[in-house]
Amino acid sequence: MTSIENLYQLFLKHPSICTDSRKLKPGDLFFALKGENFNGNRFAGQALREGAAYAVIDETPETGQENFILVNDVLKTLQTLAGHHRDQFSIPFIGITGSNGKTTTKELIHAVLSTTYRTYTTEGNLNNHIGIPLTILKIKADAEMAVVEMGANHLREIAGYCEYAKPTHGIITNCGKAHLEGFGSVENVRKGKGELYDWLRTHGGTAFVMWDYNDLREMSKGIAEIVSYGTFDAAVTGIVDGEGPLLRVKLTRGVHNQLIQTQLAGKYNLPNVLAAVTVGTHFNVDPAKIKTSLEAYRPSNSRSQILPWGSNTVVLDAYNANPSSMRVAIENFASISSSEKVLVLGAMAELGDSSILEHQELLRQIAGYPWKEVVLVGGDFLRIKNKYRNFQTAAEAGEWLKSRHFENSFFLVKGSRSIGMERIIDS
Repeated sequence: MTSIENLYQLFLKHPSICTDSRKLKPGDLFFALKGENFNGNRFAGQALREGAAYAVIDETPETGQENFILVNDVLKTLQTLAGHHRDQFSIPFIGITGSNGKTTTKELIHAVLSTTYRTYTTEGNLNNHIGIPLTILKIKADAEMAVVEMGANHLREIAGYCEYAKPTHGIITNCGKAHLEGFGSVENVRKGKGELYDWLRTHGGTAFVMWDYNDLREMSKGIAEIVSYGTFDAAVTGIVDGEGPLLRVKLTRGVHNQLIQTQLAGKYNLPNVLAAVTVGTHFNVDPAKIKTSLEAYRPSNSRSQILPWGSNTVVLDAYNANPSSMRVAIENFASISSSEKVLVLGAMAELGDSSILEHQELLRQIAGYPWKEVVLVGGDFLRIKNKYRNFQTAAEAGEWLKSRHFENSFFLVKGSRSIGMERIIDS
């Protein structure tokens, strides 16, 4: 078996890693990962023929072709290699997890730090047991900062990521009702996300903590350095300024008092912006650069986007949804000063035995506000009797909305990724 040290030397010569033979480039190291419905070992020979420098496999090859590297477990080897690469750096590694907002927070922090430092970060939301090692292995020798997003849906997952990402700094955005099917309870969500704090506590790290959240205050006790942010009683504070659909933040402590006009929809993005301000301030980024980078950042990929739809305005937040994020999104949308508001919600996924109850709670919340229309799509919404308009698919809902010829209205479009709510406006 090839040692990690020897494999690392090959990686330094061939630093591009591929796990999908369809995306192979000449000179790549091909890692033959396995899953429930695929086995990369079957494509290892093909990868070599198509130009891969080496193929890392964990099943004996059918041919004697050179440049196979046989290991006990390809995934474990990928993760161990990432940990070895991580050990070559003495720069800050910032780990980010949480139930809601972690990708937006990661993007904002990257935007701020990139004004001053050579910063590497997670691409998109490649935040799992495969994406995180690939993120680490893309960090080049010129790196001055690294920002690593960590997603999880069961206990001990974050702890596993920390073993090879080895964060020096960390942020838990919040602990809410997300992935209950895997975690089993909100208390287990806290334990699972709190594994990042556990690592920082054990290894003398720094935590950036949203001080408004009592659970994060409690969970972070004992960490060597805590840098707080929030709306009051914290090292960096800020508040929402104004009532427009785009979030404007007034900084009130810890930074020169100033306004930041973001391109983000929703008051619920305030903690994400404050986290980025706090991290930038901690690492001595010029306050003017913090402001300009946050104002220039434009969300994409159906996350907190404000989009025109004819004469209408759409708040598109359809990348994901759970009870916590749904609640704050609806509250924020209800606060918009208009009588022409249309609520378009897709069902929530991965809630396990709590799913029906959580959808019922959401319907009770919706009933507390006046709406021009409420449109519900798919999943467990269809299993609960309600007075609103219900559709099986986002495409069907989009066609109905189009037929109604709405003018000068506001729409909130939100739902779990599996529902594909962005198809509402595509139609």
